[in-house]
Amino acid sequence: MRALAGASGCPAYHRVVTTLDAPRLPPIRLTELTDCGGCAAKLGADLLADALSGLGARGPEPAELIVGLERADDAAAYRISDELAIIGTLDFFPPLVDDARTFGEIAAANALSDVFAMGGRVLFALSIAAFPEELPRDTMAAIFDGAAAKVREAGGTLAGGHTIRDPEPKYGLAVVGAAHPDRLLRKGGARPGDTLLLTKRLGTGLLVSGRRQDRTADADLATAIDQMRQLNRAASEVLVANGIAGATDVTGFGLLGHGLEMARASGTRLVFDGGALPALPGALALAGAGVETGGAAHNRRFVLPALTIDDGVAADVVTLAHDPQTSGGLLAAIPGERLAAVEAALDDAGVEHWRIGRVEAVGRTDEDAGVRLA
Repeated sequence: MRALAGASGCPAYHRVVTTLDAPRLPPIRLTELTDCGGCAAKLGADLLADALSGLGARGPEPAELIVGLERADDAAAYRISDELAIIGTLDFFPPLVDDARTFGEIAAANALSDVFAMGGRVLFALSIAAFPEELPRDTMAAIFDGAAAKVREAGGTLAGGHTIRDPEPKYGLAVVGAAHPDRLLRKGGARPGDTLLLTKRLGTGLLVSGRRQDRTADADLATAIDQMRQLNRAASEVLVANGIAGATDVTGFGLLGHGLEMARASGTRLVFDGGALPALPGALALAGAGVETGGAAHNRRFVLPALTIDDGVAADVVTLAHDPQTSGGLLAAIPGERLAAVEAALDDAGVEHWRIGRVEAVGRTDEDAGVRLA
């Protein structure tokens, strides 16, 4: 039937025809717009160390800068007074899931984690966004909405941000937090004899990479997504309340990479019990089938000179220990006299946790520090 023309010359039934008869566009699949997503997209720790050493960035720092380039940690920290330190961090990455709101939630939880890894509370955050111009408005709005909800859950406010055009979408946050300068959680706080606790399961990189190959079960991916949405706030508050000094979060450099950073900062060796490492459902099966992210190759190169693997450790466990994590858990070094109290408090807070190893003494220099998978 021919459409009737209105006074403007446009078909009077144009709205009806386009609404009822026009083909619907398929929903946006964010993961199809990028080669890799989440923390697997991070520049490798090996490449990063080389880049920083060549920039001449490690100059004199003010005494008020508790944590900066010279004493790198999960976030920067600046002493304002004897009672207050300001924490600053930023993190962003390409999508690792297709749902826009979920992507915003995961990106926000991951960025907020560095404040919690330092033992701080979140004050506010700013969006860092790069979107294709053709990305639907509703998709962008859903990403922002998911992130804003996570910032509120963390106790802060999403206060603004900056967006640029980019054919590959990326999203994250710059986060400002606060803490007592003498109660910061630090990578250098591990001591020989401490027990290593981990507060989230491993394997997010394997499961996301497996999904790109249609090898990850829907239920397994859903479990990983639920974990990546979870904040590390409760775990951090327990550690600070119990006077713990040594902690970091496990993200793109994997358990062994972040463990090595912690070992070098504290002048120790971190020994991980391969049989005790908690894995997300389906992760070990994917590792055994040969699935691995590109970021894992960087992680292997980074830790290789300082890594010892005992005979009998299964190859899939080695892969799991190198796997880049997105919005991973806290890795904490707990003194023996505080272990029972910390575990009880984590239970009360509803935080899963696993004993995964111990801290050992090494020689007198940082070069003797390392990690061992037993």
